[in-house]
Amino acid sequence: MPKVNLMRVFGVICAAALVLVTAVSYISWQVNDIEDSVLRLHIVANSDSDEDQALKLKVRDEVVDRCGFLFENCVSAEQSIKTAADNIGFIKYVAEQVITENGYNYDADCQVTQCSFPTKQYERPGDSVVSLPRGEYNALNIKIGAAKGKNWWCVMYPPLCFVDGVASVPDETDELLKSQLTASEYELITESDRPEIKIKFKIAELLGGQQD
Repeated sequence: MPKVNLMRVFGVICAAALVLVTAVSYISWQVNDIEDSVLRLHIVANSDSDEDQALKLKVRDEVVDRCGFLFENCVSAEQSIKTAADNIGFIKYVAEQVITENGYNYDADCQVTQCSFPTKQYERPGDSVVSLPRGEYNALNIKIGAAKGKNWWCVMYPPLCFVDGVASVPDETDELLKSQLTASEYELITESDRPEIKIKFKIAELLGGQQD
């Protein structure tokens, strides 16, 4: 009799482990798909001095303001990545023009590459938020000078870059997110406060953290 019970316990443990592995694998796939569905903007300051940090924000403002139109007709992350790569010279010109106009001679190293990002939340109409799990994302990366200062980031596609410091998701961007993600992926990033989704999101964060 004890042997039978032990076998049952072992069977239950194996079944639970299989379910857990399957769930983690599925969430990992979702995270990868979310990462592949956006293009982020990543700007690194020359240093942490007040002057260099202020310059970083000026570069941010101009790049978002003068280069945002390039992505207006993009309908996918893949297209936005190609657009950024095709216009990297113009983006570099805009960044370095700001640097020069403010009396500095730093270079601006601009490229489309993979960068690590922490979890980021954006408010939506009402009380809900869009939460992007930490992980490796495609990004338009701008390094100013020695690039040893604090960085700033946002999402170029779908457009979630705000120079006024307000992080709120417009309806058009929300619709783009819906069109780019599966229903379960959209649920993962927009309903992360629900108990059952919160667990999935925590797993997603842990999976993203393994890539840091």
